[in-house]
Amino acid sequence: MSEKPKILNRNIVAQSRLFKIEALDLEFSNGATRQYERLARGRGNNGAVLIIPLIDNETVLLIKEYSAGVGRYELGLPKGKIDQGETSVQAANRELKEEVGYGAHSIQQISSFSLAPSYMEHMTDIMLAQDLYPERLAGDEPEELEVIPWKLDKLPELINTGECTEARSIAALYMVRDYVIQNNV
Repeated sequence: MSEKPKILNRNIVAQSRLFKIEALDLEFSNGATRQYERLARGRGNNGAVLIIPLIDNETVLLIKEYSAGVGRYELGLPKGKIDQGETSVQAANRELKEEVGYGAHSIQQISSFSLAPSYMEHMTDIMLAQDLYPERLAGDEPEELEVIPWKLDKLPELINTGECTEARSIAALYMVRDYVIQNNV
């Protein structure tokens, strides 16, 4: 089962301004064939970053922004796409300045997450930002985002509010909480 299936054919079955749906005809090592559909990366899609900005070793800065997918405002971590020619670190620092109003002297990648690996080709680099300093860049958000400090030891309370439901943000917050505890950062 460790041999990847052979791609017999791939074609775009639907496309919008933001999304491209690709059909893959696959043949597995046992001879079985199936067609899978997935959201494929668009041309020029260099990936994305999700940033965990720590204002101190106990406090993360969250943003509150409108989330069209669920039709409400959500608390979560700042995030955005990696622009052409940017590294993950550069993209994280730019997005941090645009969405939170801070830059970071120290940014490191601590993981990468997929959203739905059976259906999406998309990966997000999880970036820890520390040693923050005030700096704001104009972003592409339609309104200024509210920045809310949250204590890492109060993550269960955050989840219980029902205002933070994005799995990437929740997983990254627990990951960084454990990282900070283990490394006495």
